[in-house]
Amino acid sequence: MSLRPIKQIIQTTPTIEGAGVKLQRAFGFGKTKEFDPFLLLDDFRNDNPTDYLAGFPWHPHRGIETITYVLAGSVEHGDSLGNKGRMNAGDVQWMTAGSGILHQEMPKGDARGRMHGFQLWANLPSSLKMTDPRYQDIPASAMPEVTDDDGTRVRIICGEFWGKRGPVEGVAADPNYLDISVGPGQRKRLKVETTRNAFAYVFAGSGTFRDASDPRAVLTEQAADPNAPAKYQVGNHSLVLFDRGDEIVVQAGDEGIRFLLVSGKPIEEPVAWYGPIVMNTQEQLRQAMAELQTGAFIKHR
Repeated sequence: MSLRPIKQIIQTTPTIEGAGVKLQRAFGFGKTKEFDPFLLLDDFRNDNPTDYLAGFPWHPHRGIETITYVLAGSVEHGDSLGNKGRMNAGDVQWMTAGSGILHQEMPKGDARGRMHGFQLWANLPSSLKMTDPRYQDIPASAMPEVTDDDGTRVRIICGEFWGKRGPVEGVAADPNYLDISVGPGQRKRLKVETTRNAFAYVFAGSGTFRDASDPRAVLTEQAADPNAPAKYQVGNHSLVLFDRGDEIVVQAGDEGIRFLLVSGKPIEEPVAWYGPIVMNTQEQLRQAMAELQTGAFIKHR
């Protein structure tokens, strides 16, 4: 077994306002190589409806896939192809924007006004940038959940884990997207393919991830035993980016820990990015923006 070293830990993620919605951006609009094939992860969690009801009105996407995972409240959506629906707690929507789509997403709180969900952007390779748009709408009831003997629970959104396969299929990045809960005080080893880039996003509880390499963030728990393997304390809204290896080790704190564990095969292509449009060259971006102006953006009807 080869433990995955930790490249970076971001202890707190900034609160930003996207299209009138206050959210926390774990990563995005920066360096793409270390997260390839992923581009952006937003955590839209709020108990105040005035901070999210403005939603994400009509906007374009091209060249990417967006993955929306709702934990509390609901999200109503519609698009330029006439599709519309609602995602409720536990549901997932995997949208392949491909050649281009206009859509909107409007969050609604639950009975107590709470809204919580994630949106992850995955890049498309050049060969699929202009593919036809499509949706995969997955209800919570279709999501396999596996519970280990020690109580660790894993919801499998995409990919294969512990002998179960998630319902999302045919995604270019061939990702694994897992929602993992480890109980208080439990220590857990989790396998990740060595060829994949991987990150964990902690959104409940706290704990530590073991590291087999030199530290790149502030160490904790070293005073008691300076010869012990490096550990990093992580808490709510923490992003952990891993290096290569075939497993990670997490030690849950007193409250337990819940996190997304996401990995995917790098595309390793040039990225030209402007807002919700991600292509390979600046010329392709200019063409997309021109087509937005002339009404030629939508290729598939």
